[in-house]
Amino acid sequence: MNELELSSNAARNIDTSINDGVLTITMSRPEKLNGWTFLMMEAFKEAFIKAKKNQSIKVIIFTGKGDYYCAGVDLGRSLKLMHPRKLHQSIVEYNQKLFEAFLHLSKPILIAINGPAIGASVTSSTLCCGIIASEKATFSTPFAKLGVPPEGCSSVHFPRLIGAENAQRMLGNEGWKPTASEALSIGLVQWVASDKELLSEANKIAQNWIAQQKERSFLAGSQLNDLKAVNAKESIAVAEAFLSAAFMKEQARFLWSKKKRVPSLIFWSLWLLRPLWTRLL
Repeated sequence: MNELELSSNAARNIDTSINDGVLTITMSRPEKLNGWTFLMMEAFKEAFIKAKKNQSIKVIIFTGKGDYYCAGVDLGRSLKLMHPRKLHQSIVEYNQKLFEAFLHLSKPILIAINGPAIGASVTSSTLCCGIIASEKATFSTPFAKLGVPPEGCSSVHFPRLIGAENAQRMLGNEGWKPTASEALSIGLVQWVASDKELLSEANKIAQNWIAQQKERSFLAGSQLNDLKAVNAKESIAVAEAFLSAAFMKEQARFLWSKKKRVPSLIFWSLWLLRPLWTRLL
């Protein structure tokens, strides 16, 4: 069994193993619920790029270590104070490139959801070839609660994948958080396995894909260029929402409640000074 050669940063955030043509990428910050900080995202992006260039890798499995698959993007560790126009553009590019990392991956990729998945970790998963979930998995996309629009192509891709009504339940104010069995019943995931058998079942699927010479594809009949256009449009809407007073105030309160003082103060500062810096947009 081999590993990808990664930078020191990437090696601190993810584990990799290559076995019989299958690369398994494991997010390895369980103490942080595998939250997507800038460094975590750069780590798996690096692994994706190297996987594309490695001819021995035929299929990728992407999963998490610990009780959570991923707690979503850690905004407190991702946004920094800067000129408002630059911040707006930074958010647009940040969001767009995050999902393009999954969209542009040319090799088949299977997501193995080992526990609760939140936000971007859910929407990005649906941009892959398939999802197998542990019985412990849940799926949360609390965008409406946070005051932001859908991202990760979910405004268009979710209705195709799980139907308009279920998409609205997940993405809207109801904030429905389906379990693994519920996700299977609506087509959000394609397989469910016990927690202990998740990776072994994922590897069986991966080996079947290799035997079938499966090519990279998207669920629900979506096409790459269509999803890229949706992602670009959503990224602009996300940036607009992130710079709204309501979002900043809510993030400041949330981060303070989690004792994340410095990130909270950044959002409080942005909120308090918003009447001034919005003139610069």
